[in-house]
Amino acid sequence: MAAANGSGKGFEVPKVEVKFTKLFINGNFVDAVSGKTFGTRDPRTGDVIANIAEGDKADIDLAVKAAREAFDNGPWPRMTGYERGRILHKFADLIDQHIEELAILDTVDAGKLFAIGKARDIPGAAHLLRYYAGAADKIHGETLKMAQRMHGYTLKEPVGVVGLIVPWNYPTTMFFFKVGPALAAGCAVVVKPAEQTPLSALFYAHLAKEAGVPDGVLNVVPGLGPTAGAAVASHMDVDKLSFTGSTEVGRLVMKAAAESNLKPVSLELGGKSPIVVFDDADLDMAVNLVNFATYTNKGEICVAGTRIYVQEGIYDAFVKKAAELAKKSVVGDPFNPRVTQGPQVDKDQYEKVLKYIDIGMREGATLVTGGKACGDKGYYIEPTIFTDVKDDMSIAQDEIFGPVMALMKFKTVEEVIQKANNTRYGLAAGIVTKNIDIANTVSRSIRAGAIWINCYFAFDPDAPFGGYKMSGFGKDMGMDGLEKYLQTKTVVTPLYNTPWL
Repeated sequence: MAAANGSGKGFEVPKVEVKFTKLFINGNFVDAVSGKTFGTRDPRTGDVIANIAEGDKADIDLAVKAAREAFDNGPWPRMTGYERGRILHKFADLIDQHIEELAILDTVDAGKLFAIGKARDIPGAAHLLRYYAGAADKIHGETLKMAQRMHGYTLKEPVGVVGLIVPWNYPTTMFFFKVGPALAAGCAVVVKPAEQTPLSALFYAHLAKEAGVPDGVLNVVPGLGPTAGAAVASHMDVDKLSFTGSTEVGRLVMKAAAESNLKPVSLELGGKSPIVVFDDADLDMAVNLVNFATYTNKGEICVAGTRIYVQEGIYDAFVKKAAELAKKSVVGDPFNPRVTQGPQVDKDQYEKVLKYIDIGMREGATLVTGGKACGDKGYYIEPTIFTDVKDDMSIAQDEIFGPVMALMKFKTVEEVIQKANNTRYGLAAGIVTKNIDIANTVSRSIRAGAIWINCYFAFDPDAPFGGYKMSGFGKDMGMDGLEKYLQTKTVVTPLYNTPWL
């Protein structure tokens, strides 16, 4: 495997300037009530980039109070959808004006490839925000055909104050998965970004204010999960929760919501997504697609295709080509344009991935390539492939969230459907075949929220995304993503002397 120089020689590392390190509450950047801070670290080196104000319960209380005032008495939910949409369009325009600066922040905070941030993540966030800006004036209920002399209709109302807990793997994308539709609906929000990656969220708060989002409508409170995150989940004045993260923490969020004010919760949790490659697939296309599905974002993606089922007729050839391609990966500094894989987000995640690689070997899987840390500093791991993987092994059942591929062989369609569904998760799946009948059968048989046929990571603003089973419930993106920040009210009035019903 090629290791790229992480020292900056041969490529230019842009200047990193962290402008915002305080909490953003009620339109202002403020210190934490406690005065505490925490260090956010650069995964390329492990060094602290900046010290960030550490919000906890007292700060969440202030943010919720600001959001409640903005929702109950402020202009945001009382604007027309068209007016809200114009402000959100301006917000998106400001993102476009700061693409490079924002991509730098996500690279130094999360280890994401700088080139991909500039080309996809940041422009994609602006695109998604514009999608919901365009939807803001298209929220409407229905006229009901009552069975009695009554006139009835429904209203779609913003749910109120929303707590949004965002993960670290896609700091920008996940921020707008939640903030975009919530603001378009007319809600006021309190965002708790992951403690590993708070930098871009604070910059977006600044841009929102510059765009004209009223004070109190968007609040961003960095802090730790057990303190700030728990305070959001259990707050009695938060009307709705949306959480993306691990299944284990999702359980805690749901429990806190139930034990407080029974606020509705939407959860996007773990995944262990299968990709099924049939004998008739174009071998080179399939190998490239699986490599893309497994190693994108160093495997730190909830829908990563990590359980790879290859039909027996092409299995051996697939393994050989997959190993060759993985060995061509260039692991190193994500600012280097030659690099294809950056560092894991932090030391904990780095150690977790290495632990699972060790477990895979001890459980009897065959390590074909990779499996080791690389570089003399930072959290870099080689792209790894295991064969001889059994369905009950930990590396085939647990979400590793790292660059680890588990390859397995199958014979029949019926067999692979059973294998693909042999997981507690149900977030996504891939199918590679030229046979439309097989594609239709398998796509309808796998219990997962997104099925990608001869493609992968086929996200789109208009395509709802969310899981089955222990991968959670509730959808992001599409109009489904907007609906979860709305509630339906039925209004009925009697009809007297009406000429028709």
